[in-house]
Amino acid sequence: MITFPNAKINLGLHILGKRSDGFHEIESCLYPIPLTDALEIIPSPALTFSSSGNAIPGAEADNLILRAYQLLANDFPEVSPVAVHLHKHIPIGAGLGGGSSDAAFALQTLNRMFDLALSDQKLAEYAGKLGSDCPFFIRNNPQLARGRGEMLEEVAVSLAGNWLFLVHPGIHVSTAEAYAGVRPGPATKKLADVLANPASWKQELVNDFEKSIFANHPEIARIKERLYVAGAWYAAMSGSGSAVVGLFAGEPKNLNFPSDYFCFSQQLS
Repeated sequence: MITFPNAKINLGLHILGKRSDGFHEIESCLYPIPLTDALEIIPSPALTFSSSGNAIPGAEADNLILRAYQLLANDFPEVSPVAVHLHKHIPIGAGLGGGSSDAAFALQTLNRMFDLALSDQKLAEYAGKLGSDCPFFIRNNPQLARGRGEMLEEVAVSLAGNWLFLVHPGIHVSTAEAYAGVRPGPATKKLADVLANPASWKQELVNDFEKSIFANHPEIARIKERLYVAGAWYAAMSGSGSAVVGLFAGEPKNLNFPSDYFCFSQQLS
């Protein structure tokens, strides 16, 4: 069975406070985009994992797809071994949620393969054990995320008809670096109210990570500025970076970034 786990972007991201469990209280709008990996899962005599495309860092035991498999295998005896192959196309560590999406799509695929009849709510509960972004990809539509990212509420936001231009310069921004530079505090406006008025996004739809990350990595700030110069009506870093997204009314022109940058452009539907 082959699926195509997609990336997400953040439309606004506020760091509201530090929680007693060590996580941060956040508020953000997560929006799915058509940049995808390819994930194949088939029955096998033994559990195996292979990959192609972008190199996947870390130990195999920490792989979110294999952890997703293990969660279900522990609870359902009918889940037998599988062979997993992932073609990794979504940039890693870019604030695009690719690893979380792979894990969520793995849960959904295994649910279908082994007729587990798990509801979206139950799948989201399993996904929440794997990472804060994972539950979003179960329903995979625009949602407001609160708490540490696991409290989700559908929101009426549509970018249909706009062109997305995404740039990832290959700069690695660790989660520790991203959070070290922010000062949590209340948002000046409710995110839902800002989202309801796209004409205000350039001034009011803010990613709290940008200020310190732009200071540490000026090239990311320059990418955002270039997108605006090229005619974007909104541009921002996604998540904790370092991917930057521009939204355009028409197909973007004359955006020639260095050849070692990852760029993706598509009209949204």
